[in-house]
Amino acid sequence: MLFLKSTTATKAPGIYELDIAAKPPGKTFGVFVATDPGHPPTAVLEALALLGFRNTHEQAYTHRDKGKVRDLHFHKPGSDLFEGWTGDECAANLAGLAALFAANGITIAPRVMTLAEAYA
Repeated sequence: MLFLKSTTATKAPGIYELDIAAKPPGKTFGVFVATDPGHPPTAVLEALALLGFRNTHEQAYTHRDKGKVRDLHFHKPGSDLFEGWTGDECAANLAGLAALFAANGITIAPRVMTLAEAYA
């Protein structure tokens, strides 16, 4: 679940928060999106599917400010060990994500999770 300060402001239509993160050592990134279930970012979600990302987790909840939220997690399997990404796949996938979200007014900042966060 992403940390949301509020459901009154969005990063883009239908998107409250976005995180592009990888478990250590940080070659295979997941896409974590907190969306507005009443106004889902359908075009963005369809574009993620076209890039090869599949929805692996979905959770709906009510934020403390009473706004409804739907958390979505996406993963794209790679050709490396345990469906990880190779270096070339990582570069290509991150470029595709950067272009997709830039077209929607969001600049991504991929990050590597802490060990505690990754395996909690």
